[in-house]
Order: sequence, then structure tokens, then C-alpha cells
Amino acid sequence: MSVHNWLAAVRLRTLPLAAASVLCGVLTAALQHRSSFTVSALCLLTALSLQILSNLANDYGDARHGADTAARKGPSRMVGSGRISPATMICAVRLTAAVSCLLGIALLAVALPAISAAQPQSWLLWLLIGAAAVAAAFAYTAGKKPYGYMGLGDFAVLVFFGWLGVLGTEYLHTGRLNAASWLPATALGLWCVMVLNINNMRDIDSDRRAGKNTVAVRLGLRRAKIYHTVLLAAAAAAWALWLPLYFNGSLLLLNAVLPAVSLVHLNLLKKSQSSSELDKLLPQWSITVLLWILLLWLAAPHYG
Repeated sequence: MSVHNWLAAVRLRTLPLAAASVLCGVLTAALQHRSSFTVSALCLLTALSLQILSNLANDYGDARHGADTAARKGPSRMVGSGRISPATMICAVRLTAAVSCLLGIALLAVALPAISAAQPQSWLLWLLIGAAAVAAAFAYTAGKKPYGYMGLGDFAVLVFFGWLGVLGTEYLHTGRLNAASWLPATALGLWCVMVLNINNMRDIDSDRRAGKNTVAVRLGLRRAKIYHTVLLAAAAAAWALWLPLYFNGSLLLLNAVLPAVSLVHLNLLKKSQSSSELDKLLPQWSITVLLWILLLWLAAPHYG
């Protein structure tokens, strides 16, 4: 079977978001002078595995529920186009879920003894969180009642890419939650929601026909763009509140880059009317999110 087909199913251009989420959490931990290469690496591998699981399950689920048809715009989906059979894809989904579980257990085995020796019950909590992440990755479009078809995907992205991805990574390094870290966690989560919203604006016609009632479908294209602007503004506000807490030496640079990136993106969105134009914004914004986190690492007082 073609490697190209599997790379297309994995959707490499979505992986920067999973990486950005973990790297942001590692950064907030490092700013508190707590870091572990092993924990960071396992967090990253677990997040990437969960993202791949979600992408494969989405390919399978959208084909099963009729959202991936010949009329759909954007990159071809492997099950919907017949390049990968449903049976083969579901086997890949199960295998990836198993890998995600093993990586998650390895992560907990490394992180929890060091940060919560006095709280053995935290094992159960983190196992439940991990199980919820795996279940959510599958149920987004592949479950019997996929929540992505109910318009709940945006909230799930905020929770798993923002709050859980960033704060969870930080906690596994530090053993505690820093109240200030809710700001970058929320900001990053909202940026990731924007990626999903671009995807849903691109697919608005085919999703509507398939009964996939995303936020973009419910709002319509014009109001979905307004919603997108609100997400961007809220994220920018959260970043602007957090940056002065840690980045005094590079605050001027970061405060110049943040609005510039936001305004460029909004201008590109305004000009994007067709599905193909919206599709080009997906990798652009995903890479931008990752580059911003890398810039924060370079600008951080102990790492720049």
C-alpha cells in the first residue's frame, strides 16, 4: 500500500499544532526552572500520536458518515476516495490508539513518581485523562454520535490542545498548576480552534449536506469569519497579558510581532473566498503557531 496515501491520511500539516501545544507547556515549566528532557520528549510523542489517531479516525469517520464525497473541497481523504479501505483504516486507528496508550503510560511512569510521590491517587486521575484524550480523538467524527457533527469540535480543541496540552505538560514537569499559565494555554488553544475553523469554513458546503453541523455551518461563512476574528482577538489579549510576566527584555519585539502576525492573517482571511484559498491558510497558520512558540523559546530570559 502506498506510503504517500498513509502520509496523506496522517495529515502532516496538522502536526505542528500538537508540537506547539507541548512546547508551550514545556516553556511554562522551564520559566519556573523545572524541566526534564525525558518528560518533554514523551509528552511530545504522546501528543503527536494522539493527533495522528484523531486524523486517522477523522478520515474513517467522515467517510462513514458521508462528509467525504467527491463534492468535498480540499485534500483528498483516503477512505472517502477509496485509496485505503475502511477495514484497513480502522486497524490503523486501533494500532495508533494502542501506541498512544503505551506512550501515555510510559510518560506517567517517568513523570509521576518524581512530582507526586505523596499523591499515589494521581495515577488514576492521569490514566482517566489519558483515556479521555484517546476516546475524544476517536469520537470526534468516528463515534456513533460524533461530537464534531454537533458543533462541539471547537471546544474540544480548546480543551485538549490548549488547557490539557499546555497545562498538562507543565504539571507533569512541575507537579503543580501555575495560575498565570492559563493565559498562554487559553491563547494557544484559541489559535488551534482557528485552524479547525478554517478547515470548517473550507468544508462548509459539503459539511452542511452531510449534516455535519460545525460552528462554521451554523454561522455561515460571513459570520464564521467574524467568529474567527473574535478568536484571534481573544488569543492576542491573553498573550498580551502574559508576556510582561516573563519577557521584559524582549517585550518590545514580541509586542510588535504579535499584532503584525494577527493582522496579516486577518487580511489573508478577508481575501480568501474560495475553498482552495481557505485551504492554503491551514498550513500557513499551523506553522505560524509553531513559529510563535519557537520565538518565545528564543526570547525567554533563560533560553534566549
